[in-house]
Amino acid sequence: MAKVMVVTSGKGGVGKTTTTAALGAALAQGGQNVVVVDFDVGLRNLDLVMGAERRVVFDLINVVQGVAKLPQALIRDKRLENLWLLPASQTRDKDALTDEGVGRVITELKSRFDWILCDSPAGIERGATLAMRYADEAIIVTNPEVSSVRDSDRIIGMLDSKTVKAERGEHVEKHVLITRYDPARAARGEMLSIEDILEILATPLLGIIPESQDVLKASNVGTPVTLNNTDSAPARAYIDASRRLMGEEVAMVVPAERKSFMNRLLGRRAA
Repeated sequence: MAKVMVVTSGKGGVGKTTTTAALGAALAQGGQNVVVVDFDVGLRNLDLVMGAERRVVFDLINVVQGVAKLPQALIRDKRLENLWLLPASQTRDKDALTDEGVGRVITELKSRFDWILCDSPAGIERGATLAMRYADEAIIVTNPEVSSVRDSDRIIGMLDSKTVKAERGEHVEKHVLITRYDPARAARGEMLSIEDILEILATPLLGIIPESQDVLKASNVGTPVTLNNTDSAPARAYIDASRRLMGEEVAMVVPAERKSFMNRLLGRRAA
């Protein structure tokens, strides 16, 4: 049965698009038929992270408005034949999206794919509410910062009130994904601890993605981090998260501080 998953958060810059691409690629690597959908109308970054910016002809708005058929707008990934992209429009605004049109597109996507990952724009306006409108599950992406966690709490309230499932009295299953986690800063009390975040949001933890240059490097070359360097710490964390989404029991790994050679040497001398 197809599953619609929204990747959301109230705050911008927390890693929603990176997460959508990384999890989409990891699920496809796991044998699932996956489409990632960019709801960030007017900005459109998912195609860049997927390395498909030069292949966009039609987009989500074209399909919603009936200008193009869905197969015309879908872009197949060149690395994984079971991973597809439905890009956003870069020249229109979010008012071009309609509830009825989005519902129709989601219904058609559910007939073609196992997973539909909806990359939500930041904020709580129309684009974000339509991205989550038809979701079965939600991944709330948050950084270990007070403002990010507070905005995520607001999004949880919206998921419980503004989705079709919520209006039917049903539950949208929610997961928290903590991104840009720096164990050294956490140890110094410069960011919220994982325990603090989970206590505030009261939502199950899907994964912890460490702060890493590997994420930026992957984005710059237009490749999901889970395909660019599968041995990197963020790639392993995203792959573990995708396995949890598919129902596997995978132990949660909390990123640990990596001491430099000089620090280890000084530590031994002090001992």
